[in-house]
Amino acid sequence: MTVQKTDPALDAELAAERHHLTSSRAALRRMRERAEGLYRTGDGVGGDPFAAESLGRALAQRIAELADDPDTPLFFGRLDHAEHAADGAAGEHTVGLDAVDTEHADNAGASFHIGRRHVVDDSGEPLVIDWRAPVSRAYYQASARQPMGVARRRRYGFAAGALTGFEDEHLTAGEELGTASRILTSEIERPRVGPMRDIVSTIQPEQDDLVRAELAVSLCVQGAPGTGKTAVGLHRAAFLLYHHREQLRRSGVLVVGPNAAFLGYIAAVLPALGEVGVDQYTVDALVAHAPVRAVDTPDAAAVKHDVRMARVLRRALYGQLVKPTESLVVSDGSARWRLSAEALRRIVDDARREGLPYATGRERVRARVASGLRRQAEARGESPGDTWLRRVGRSAPVREFLDSCWPAVDPTGLVVALLGDRELLATAADGILTDAEQDAIAWPRPLRTARLDRAPKAARLTTADNVLIDEAAGLIDRVGSYGHVVVDEAQDLSPMQCRAVARRSEHGSITVLGDLAQGTTPWAARRWPDSLAHLGKPDAEVAALTTGFRVPGAVLDLANRLVPALDVAVPAATSLRADGSLRLRRMSTVDDDLPDAVRDALAEEGSIGVIAPDAAVEACGLALAAAAIPHSTVDDLAAAERVVLVPATLAKGLEYDHVIVLEPADIVAAEPRGLHRLYVVLTRAVSRLVVLHSADLPPVLVA
Repeated sequence: MTVQKTDPALDAELAAERHHLTSSRAALRRMRERAEGLYRTGDGVGGDPFAAESLGRALAQRIAELADDPDTPLFFGRLDHAEHAADGAAGEHTVGLDAVDTEHADNAGASFHIGRRHVVDDSGEPLVIDWRAPVSRAYYQASARQPMGVARRRRYGFAAGALTGFEDEHLTAGEELGTASRILTSEIERPRVGPMRDIVSTIQPEQDDLVRAELAVSLCVQGAPGTGKTAVGLHRAAFLLYHHREQLRRSGVLVVGPNAAFLGYIAAVLPALGEVGVDQYTVDALVAHAPVRAVDTPDAAAVKHDVRMARVLRRALYGQLVKPTESLVVSDGSARWRLSAEALRRIVDDARREGLPYATGRERVRARVASGLRRQAEARGESPGDTWLRRVGRSAPVREFLDSCWPAVDPTGLVVALLGDRELLATAADGILTDAEQDAIAWPRPLRTARLDRAPKAARLTTADNVLIDEAAGLIDRVGSYGHVVVDEAQDLSPMQCRAVARRSEHGSITVLGDLAQGTTPWAARRWPDSLAHLGKPDAEVAALTTGFRVPGAVLDLANRLVPALDVAVPAATSLRADGSLRLRRMSTVDDDLPDAVRDALAEEGSIGVIAPDAAVEACGLALAAAAIPHSTVDDLAAAERVVLVPATLAKGLEYDHVIVLEPADIVAAEPRGLHRLYVVLTRAVSRLVVLHSADLPPVLVA
């Protein structure tokens, strides 16, 4: 039922709910003030300087987590448990004072407000329960068929942070609204202006199952447009941070996105959920070892992103090892210690077989050489200690031996040497790359200053070269691993980019998000098992989300016409939304028709995305400027204009209430996987889609 203002009883209940909201905001403010007070006095209670600094960092993060946005409701739902729950109904949905997790507590007759974070009053009693707490799961999973002990589920309507109404479902009486809920559907369809927002109030049961998967579980979510796969990944990160706070605070959580515009779009989601300590990078930023000063040819990029390059780099690196042929002699005062060539070969061979990172292997050889020399000294009655070991290990003869048999190698130096030395490339790539492939990646002229043990400053490296450098860095030394990694638009990652992500999740789990139908790079995945193997998680579960909540049915039906031509096996997508509109219009000129279409969209509420072929973006900007229509570009993250001009190649992952797409045929013709790009572009609309074209539409679109 929805609140009727003429009913005094309901008006009184609405007033009580508003009072609870006011009390909750006041309690959150006091929680933040207490944290700020501790922060101000932390240096006096932190003990030693290191402890004080650690306490200060923790309190600063706590203060940020307790920030309150007055336009965002503190709670969005309420659970009223039945006075006498069925046997077993309450035990697994228990509540405590902090984590809301006390085992076997009886929730019969209890009421809980469900919100974005945990809020307690001055006595520690919960006013708002975090949506991630075990007791909150019933808000998303309970149904008339399985009430989970819940007699009534209440959803709240808000406007600019003010509570405007509520809607009840009496689950034990068989009353369930589901997607017929006005509040639920209005929240899903609420106009989108600005960055992406959280979906904690609208998470559906199938999404909730994925969000609450255990930390040890790696997941791959194949999500059709509008199914909320990005939101699922971000909310899973927030859920894991809540339940494994200390573990993930130490090991960290990483979110990897396709481009800076996308990361800017999703940047506010986790902070809105109280999580501010998550690293967010594009793949290029993640592997940015050297400045990018050049662009690869398509053929060169295809070879460099091929997984075979991992074998080439390994062979080039370990090809630097040389078997010792001479003995080693180290002078120590009047004594001289000697290791034979045979003993040195055993040391090098043993370290090689142990499969250690290259730099670790070099230090292992150094340590074993020093230990061998110490045994000789001990045999003569001396007692050399650790200081003696370190001195001998860094003596000139030992350094010279290491440099000749296990030389130091810099990752950038190795890649530059490989690309700039045709002889080294031919040796390392023999039987792996064809002659034509070697020609594609080899530099016409080697860099004169190239050295294996240092990064050259003058090298003209590409983004793909940085991926190779990251592979080399992983061979040479261990890369820090996160406790959990979320990878969005993963279908576009090359095998070598997947390996870069895998190195950062070696000791943690991963959430892979993507849609094979939206693969637009030359190396885009056609099967998830292939990508998961490169990501180091071949046993990850693949789950499909096929029900669209964002894209209207008419828009999705149009985009679905492209799917049979995309050469991928993905489940058919459907939309729950019968609203929205679609218009296909012949265009005479950009200068006339684009401003008219934008003005029509401006008459409605919500954000407006103008998506054009990359080559036409400048002309579109000039047309909007000439019509005096304020607009911003997608890479201007600080701009707040309603109209955003988006190149087709940067549209992935973004969404707008109104989308105007220009010249689909040109979008298709611009790149080899142009139909995939068009599929992405057409599915960015939340309410209205207008397609303007002067050229004929692609035949598959009008079939």
